[in-house]
Amino acid sequence: MEVRASCQNMGASPRKVRLILDRLNGLSVDQALALLRYVQSPHARTVSKVVLSAASNAENNFDLDVDNMFVKRAFADDGPTQKRFRPRSRGRVSPILKRSSHITIILDEREA
Repeated sequence: MEVRASCQNMGASPRKVRLILDRLNGLSVDQALALLRYVQSPHARTVSKVVLSAASNAENNFDLDVDNMFVKRAFADDGPTQKRFRPRSRGRVSPILKRSSHITIILDEREA
């Protein structure tokens, strides 16, 4: 049975978050959390919170064993982009795009 958890409007670009999420597919929950603990990115902490949330959803809402769960799919979609402007020389401006992302983690049970 698939169980999902998501984080909406995280303040990081989806491109940077996908670098972390691409490593998680196929790992068990314990292995994914151990990997995220040592990733050199400040966004890995938020991703680990989403993995923990999906694991607790499986345990509390569906009475599934977390030890048999693995990351079936992990992806980041584009969230809303804040548009700001920075003054430049000769009276011009250049845009600054502050991107955000929606993170989704889907866990599934391993076949025995």
